[in-house]
Amino acid sequence: MKRPVPGEEEEEEERVLVSEQSWRPCPKARRRLRGCLEWLKRQLFRVGEDWYFLFILGVLMAIISFMMDLLVFRLYEAHRWLYQEVGDVLVLKYLSWTIYPIVMTTFSTGFSQSITPHSGGSGIPELKTVLTGVVLEDYLAIKNFGAKVVGLTCTLAAGSTVFLGKVGPFVHLSTMAAVYLGKMRTSVMKEYENKFKQNEMLVAAQAVGVATVFGAPISGVLFSIEVMSSHFAVRDYWRGFFAATCGAFMFRLLAVFNSEQETIAAIFKSDLKIDFPFDLLETFFFAIVGAVCGLLACAYLFCQRWLLAAVGKNRLTAKLLATDKPVYTALVVLLLASITFPPGLGQLMASRLTMKEHLISLFDNRTWGLLVPNASSLADPPGKDPWALWQEWCHPSATIFGTLAFFLVMKFWMLILATTLPLPAGYFMPVFVYGAAIGRLLGETVALLFPQGIHSEGALHPVVPGGYALAGAAAFSGSVTHSISTALLVCEATGHISHVLPVILAVLVANAITQKHQPSFYDGTIIVKKLPYLPRIRSRHMASYQVVVEEFMERRVVALAKSSGFEEVLAALDTSADAEYPVLESAAEPSSSPSSRATSTRRHPKGRSCQQRGHLVTAAPSSPSCSSSCHGPPCTRPITSSSC
Repeated sequence: MKRPVPGEEEEEEERVLVSEQSWRPCPKARRRLRGCLEWLKRQLFRVGEDWYFLFILGVLMAIISFMMDLLVFRLYEAHRWLYQEVGDVLVLKYLSWTIYPIVMTTFSTGFSQSITPHSGGSGIPELKTVLTGVVLEDYLAIKNFGAKVVGLTCTLAAGSTVFLGKVGPFVHLSTMAAVYLGKMRTSVMKEYENKFKQNEMLVAAQAVGVATVFGAPISGVLFSIEVMSSHFAVRDYWRGFFAATCGAFMFRLLAVFNSEQETIAAIFKSDLKIDFPFDLLETFFFAIVGAVCGLLACAYLFCQRWLLAAVGKNRLTAKLLATDKPVYTALVVLLLASITFPPGLGQLMASRLTMKEHLISLFDNRTWGLLVPNASSLADPPGKDPWALWQEWCHPSATIFGTLAFFLVMKFWMLILATTLPLPAGYFMPVFVYGAAIGRLLGETVALLFPQGIHSEGALHPVVPGGYALAGAAAFSGSVTHSISTALLVCEATGHISHVLPVILAVLVANAITQKHQPSFYDGTIIVKKLPYLPRIRSRHMASYQVVVEEFMERRVVALAKSSGFEEVLAALDTSADAEYPVLESAAEPSSSPSSRATSTRRHPKGRSCQQRGHLVTAAPSSPSCSSSCHGPPCTRPITSSSC
């Protein structure tokens, strides 16, 4: 090879300098502009850059949620128009009713699964696993965001045939947006990626996902803490509230700009009595509503977990889910759409209503038993008047009690079957509507038994079945998800808070029954899918306090010393398949130093270990406490099974 002459090197350097100067003119102006931008960034981020990124997260998810609802409404109206325009030919009406949701759900399954397999389902079970420190490959990737948005829109456009919601997928979408904004933050601030900051953004994103669906910021934060967080840092509290408030406010503000409402109001309209909402003696019946919801929730959770496991083990369904997921979706949706066909069994289930219209009708403050004699023609499609939606529950050959009971019986197994579909879908809204139907049936029963109201003292006041529907929606959804915040959610979503105490009573009774016998919906999915999730050490049984760390900790761990060379690293990689390896001060005496630093979350070979937010905490066997090796302030605590 010919070596360059020194003179030629200098000429080459001059050409490079001339080339760089020709592409970057006005160096003084550029330096001044760069200095101004740095000064502006310092002034803007003086209060903390978290405010800006949390605000962007809330506003962004609110816009996506509103646009998704608007598009789903247009698609569903197109389905209604098609169903009405085919005329009275029964075959054409059946085809228009069944083919439309089949096409939508099949496209949702095929499109989302072709991009990434992580886009199916709710997403909350996997998110709970991620928040415990487990890394799921490509689960929070940006390509999953687009697949979930398109797939969820098509799923919701299928309407009441599949009866699926959007709470869970929207929480997943919010976390993916938070991860992407976190990467933008690191590039803007020109700093390395901070795991603590990323976790704070994920915690805030959970609340934003719920708040931008129901327009309920307070219950959104509480629901995210109860359902998705195994532990919660108090410093993340204000971040969740700020982001959720921005998202909920923007979500409701967009409805005003779109002329849907005159001002910011509750998402589900209700006109319950405020002067005298319920009699004191009615608290007994609200407790009965909670007990019934708790028992039905136990049966629902058991059957759902059993069917989810059975579908995976069955030879035919397992083959379809492995190779032809759209075919499985088409077959299941065909069955569900055939059952909800309005001229058939659908006329006993109010199948022409959307999920939002179901809730508005069930929260009606009037007693349906008194309105049935004055009901108008039932052949007309549901209109825009919310006060006429209750007529969809009327049928000439059945009473109100019959249609509500038939709805509960049929939707029980239909909701369970819909949870096996491999498409982006949420499962909170269906159980929310189902619980409202339970409460409405019991409320109508109480109103029938006491037509003049329950007398405690003074004047008589009629029973309001809509209040029982509120309690049923909160109790059943709360017991299925093992949460109490659903009591506040129904109050925020309806703008009605006078029933908050009996609603909380019903939720507590339902949770007391369900949490004693069944895991939550999301924990059950984690069990069936065998996700790497460590269950809670503490439980309600005293025997669990006798469990010590050494019973489940890893004993055979390959460790590296700081002085290890390339050969030792290769030997460790060949010996173990672990993703991370602890790095010790010395390989000779690994337990001699109580404060040995490590880079992984695995246990010290001869010491005891605690795990705190992804950092290793080690201690010698003879030491009564453990010291943290993370970058924050050192922590010292006794080593017990409850503190690890």
